[in-house]
Amino acid sequence: MNAHYEALDWLVFGAYALLIALTAWWFNRKKANTSAEYFLGGNAMPTWMVAVSVLATSQSAATFIGGPDQGYQGDLSYLATNIGAFIAALVVAQVLIPRFYQYRVYTVYELLEQQVGPKAKRRAGLMYLFGRVFASGARLYMAAIAVAMILYGNIAASSVIMATLVLVIIGLAYSIFGGIRTVIYSDVIQCLVYTSAAVCVIVSLWLAIPADFSTIIEALQNPGPEQGSKLALFKFDLDFSAAGVFNMASVLTGFVLLNIAAFGLDQDMTQRVLTCKDARSGSRAIMLSIAMVIPVMFLFIVIGLLLFVFYQRPDIMLGATERAVHGANVGQFQGEKITVFMHYVLNEIPAGVKGLVTIGIIAAAISTLNSGLSSMASVVVQDIYRPWHEKRQRQQGDAQKEDHHYVLVGRFAMLGVSLALGSMAVLCYFWQQYSQMPLLKFALSVMVFSYSGLLGVYFTCLFLGRGSEASVLAALIVGFVGTLLMQPYVQEMLLPSQWRFNLGFTWQLCIGTALATLVCAFGRKPEAAGQAVSAATSQSSNNPINHEVRHG
Repeated sequence: MNAHYEALDWLVFGAYALLIALTAWWFNRKKANTSAEYFLGGNAMPTWMVAVSVLATSQSAATFIGGPDQGYQGDLSYLATNIGAFIAALVVAQVLIPRFYQYRVYTVYELLEQQVGPKAKRRAGLMYLFGRVFASGARLYMAAIAVAMILYGNIAASSVIMATLVLVIIGLAYSIFGGIRTVIYSDVIQCLVYTSAAVCVIVSLWLAIPADFSTIIEALQNPGPEQGSKLALFKFDLDFSAAGVFNMASVLTGFVLLNIAAFGLDQDMTQRVLTCKDARSGSRAIMLSIAMVIPVMFLFIVIGLLLFVFYQRPDIMLGATERAVHGANVGQFQGEKITVFMHYVLNEIPAGVKGLVTIGIIAAAISTLNSGLSSMASVVVQDIYRPWHEKRQRQQGDAQKEDHHYVLVGRFAMLGVSLALGSMAVLCYFWQQYSQMPLLKFALSVMVFSYSGLLGVYFTCLFLGRGSEASVLAALIVGFVGTLLMQPYVQEMLLPSQWRFNLGFTWQLCIGTALATLVCAFGRKPEAAGQAVSAATSQSSNNPINHEVRHG
């Protein structure tokens, strides 16, 4: 690590370390003593701050590493997926968020308890935990790639494992005491840091490329023989393969479903929305976060586009006299494509700026890990442990535990979750190396495994008025297994070569959701659940707080 950094970089590191120490102390000076404070921030978080936290949760390391990778290997078409995100956010804001506030839930899966029964809540929570280990583990893996390059200069398995361990320790220490409030405050700071770092990288690249704006645009529009424009934003070709997941057909189908699940059924992001004071503020936070995603994501993709010019267009770069004289290896980057951004950071960026970009990467990594810790811990405690423990106490005639007990259990749950995410990140190293999938597509694709079943269950219970505890379980299993069977590595094991197919993850999500919906619809909603919903609705109508939530 020392070989890459100079005194000015270490000064920047020291300033960031001081910032981390001070903010960690400041955010955690007041420990959360109730489960409402620990998991929901007391429903007192500002809308703009929640929006930034949702942005940081949905992007973070996936953006910092995956965005430049998308620009370097692909084009701008990923930005078009925000059309699907806006459509999904409108659905979530109109249908799901008001119900979450109406029933005053801690987790989104408590809604299933009202609609179907307690077993449905537990099973959905377990499926979320299983899928979130996949998704957050994949993002942690991408962050570990960057940290491994910083610490060791390579992404060998041992380097990535050590980097993962470092990130897990830092992230856990940062958020274990203050709960979701600390995580949201941290997300705001880390998002500001890594966005500023992205701007610095763009400025550095722009100054390093000896060409004007029109020449760079021309190079990106005509990148090479048999290559499409790297400035393509909207793609209307009907391609169902993994290469076509960013076309408009996919945006208006699979990405709508993906974002409905992300914003409305994934506790990782929905927990942040539930920290707002009411449903209206939560809905505004979601819409504002999507509006902020577009420029932030654009910044990181632009980095990849400029890296393409820097490394793959020697005809432009050799115009720089100094590089020509010294025989610089312009256009000679031969490493793995997923490391091109870190290669540039460690070898080309000036001192001081290199340190700032490095802490930006670390900030994104911390935000990535923190995003999963509190949300997964809340599901473990509220949907699984607390109902079991309270039932056990009733059976044994014990006194009810104080609420602080569940905060303590939540902290232990965070520890267990951090170990699970670290283990999954290591597994993702071998998984992604095998699949050779670009990082951004890889991060998105692993989310499909749990989302298929959850979407099917919620669509059935909320819109069709059907579903039993047994059919919910069957739908969750079918959604996961159906998605698994569509993976290329599973097809290689089970199918002859002529039967194998290449299907993009968005279409896998559509098929998996349809199968899960069909299976869940075979179950009839219990009468007791319907009566419970009616009673809860009536009680909510008479509650002045909830009345204000729904109509305010």
